[in-house]
Amino acid sequence: MPKILIVEDDVPFGTMLKTFLSKRGYEAELCFSGGDALKLITKTEFNLVLTDVRLPDNDGLDILKEVKSKNPSTQVIVMTSYAEISMAVQAMKDGAFDYVSKPFRPESILQTIENALNTEVVEQKKPGNKSKAKIDKVDASSQYIKGVSDASRKLNDYIELVAPTNMSVLITGESGTGKENVAKSIHHQSKRKDAPFIAVDCGAIPKEIASSEFFGHIKGSFTGAINDKTGHFKAANGGTLFLDEIGNLSYELQVQLLRALQERRIKPVGSNKEIEVDIRVVTATNEDLSQAVKDGEFREDLYHRLNEFSIKVPSLKDRKEDLMLFADHFLEEANTELEKEVVGFTDDAVEAFKNYSWPGNLRELKNMVKRAVLLTQDKLIPMKVLPHEIATAEKSEEDYGLFKNKNEEKLILEALEKTGGNKSKAARMLSIDRKTLYNKLKQYDIKL
Repeated sequence: MPKILIVEDDVPFGTMLKTFLSKRGYEAELCFSGGDALKLITKTEFNLVLTDVRLPDNDGLDILKEVKSKNPSTQVIVMTSYAEISMAVQAMKDGAFDYVSKPFRPESILQTIENALNTEVVEQKKPGNKSKAKIDKVDASSQYIKGVSDASRKLNDYIELVAPTNMSVLITGESGTGKENVAKSIHHQSKRKDAPFIAVDCGAIPKEIASSEFFGHIKGSFTGAINDKTGHFKAANGGTLFLDEIGNLSYELQVQLLRALQERRIKPVGSNKEIEVDIRVVTATNEDLSQAVKDGEFREDLYHRLNEFSIKVPSLKDRKEDLMLFADHFLEEANTELEKEVVGFTDDAVEAFKNYSWPGNLRELKNMVKRAVLLTQDKLIPMKVLPHEIATAEKSEEDYGLFKNKNEEKLILEALEKTGGNKSKAARMLSIDRKTLYNKLKQYDIKL
């Protein structure tokens, strides 16, 4: 029976977790402080430690380091609110298996615990090696980060719901929001994950050769066809065909695509022989396809064929809680690519990030971080290397900021009213952790 240590100073929540895990067949032990946890770790060997990042007497990262130094094979999962996301990222770098953001339902953590217990820990060959942050990706090749904001949770729920099916998915969202990464995540969580994922930019294919690109051709079928060509449909056979900017397809190709999807057969250009194909189609667009249908620019029957399930990817300004999580991930990528060792961002740089609206979304953030890493000569990215529009961005009036505002009590009351009294959501809106909000409620004698 796997032994699990729960370190949680929220007594009711910790007790509920212990009861839940005990009923699921785990030997669960609960303590309420970092000091008690360190004593237990010394006496008992646990298979997994589930610890809060914030504790009254210790930092959850200290517990993580102690666990890993005593027994590297013990897995650690940290619990955090989004306001402590930078600590969660650091925990991943220090060897945590994963992190879960509060509040969460106990059922939702079961799979993470099972994955942790079934994952063999591979120790670094050299003690000085820097471990890579896992950052809650679906797959190393998908480069998909789940995020912790409400918008991200909704997106992830939709992905997990539709991925195991064979339904066609239409992904919408602004340019740069990461629609292709969402498509890859759907593929990697599907039953087709071991088959090819073929991505096609429909806007980059010349109209004259589009049929050949999609369906292939045989040698001599037209001038310049000096060899047989395998089209995208056949290349994706058994797997997923991702069609980006689907609204750019010509009307003629829309007809051919609809026929191929309906009959699951294709005919290469110049051939009389049909080829059976088994593919799942995932498409993406930053246009309003439903309006294109009304305007007669996109076939309605093809639209419904592609839109069996739709997912809208939120813009970065609607998932500000995820901003520094993405920034840290892009920092790791840039360090690897540029062979640098920048470890983070200065406080004023982080503040500038939060003030900026990010109209170019994740693509703009990724490019900016890469540029900043290249220009940075120190360990932290300073304000001076940021582009002018980011460095000079002013804080939005919609952003809440306690500690710098004389109207704290008013802001707290407004946040609680907007969230229907939900303290966890109010804390996220106010960019503070749950415990800080509780202390403020006591300070201002706010009773719910």
